[in-house]
Amino acid sequence: MTSPAAAFVRYYDVTSADGTRLRAWTNDAEGPTVFLSNGLGTNPHAWPSLLKPDCGVRVVSWNHRGVGGSARPADGRVDLEAFIEDAIAVMDDAGIDSAVVASWSAGVTIAFELATRHPERVKGILAVAGVPGNTFATMLSPLKVPPFVAKQLMVGLARTTSVSGHVIAPLTRRIPWTNATADMLRVTRLINPAADTAELRTLLQEFCMTHPAWYAKLALGVSAHARVSLSNIDIPVTFIAGKWDVLTGSKDMLSAAQRVKGARFRELESTHFIPIEFPDVILDELKQLLSRVD
Repeated sequence: MTSPAAAFVRYYDVTSADGTRLRAWTNDAEGPTVFLSNGLGTNPHAWPSLLKPDCGVRVVSWNHRGVGGSARPADGRVDLEAFIEDAIAVMDDAGIDSAVVASWSAGVTIAFELATRHPERVKGILAVAGVPGNTFATMLSPLKVPPFVAKQLMVGLARTTSVSGHVIAPLTRRIPWTNATADMLRVTRLINPAADTAELRTLLQEFCMTHPAWYAKLALGVSAHARVSLSNIDIPVTFIAGKWDVLTGSKDMLSAAQRVKGARFRELESTHFIPIEFPDVILDELKQLLSRVD
């Protein structure tokens, strides 16, 4: 399993269509190019198996607006339109005409919207713990909360955090993420104990640097987007769901997979954080998808 010391990430800047400066990143590895649409507010360390120099795939991605070195837009614009523009800007800068898109959480919505609007740019999609649109309605599914109620609850929580985040930010930024505190989170099973302690610590250290209020603003930008139509998706797609995922219901991912011709669906004994809980599975499924595309 990869350790943070073995991981490699090279950061560089890209300018989006509206002038917003984005912090893009790549693993500079040898192999077919994969474009990565990450979860909102997260960072490269959520994908430890893709940061190994010998992973066999070249990964290109970016940190979302206001996150991990990316600038906040001058007008505060963080909606799906902006995210699509950012994705295109990073692809163009890297010389990527078309690629398989790996995605996680809300990044799955961005991936499918990109494939819908620019089908010539997307060869296939690896959708991890995410659904193509209407994301908030799938939350709390393992708790048997009706979709309409779940969406109202989670949107309400995001709106509250967009205000109260200024109060809790000093606390979240001071959490001492050590191996011991990361292990405590694993013990609670909010994250599967299969996650490597050191990798989890690195992920959380960077994640907690995002201001909670800004994270809530990013989430609200995605929450307004309705379900993406899958009728025109005619590329290889793999869905990987977590049985214990309270942020994206496994049954909703299965439903989406059933609406895409030839899609592969796999459910793991995992939570929402599949890329760091089962990194080797993610890399294997990605390579299988690349083979299907070829």
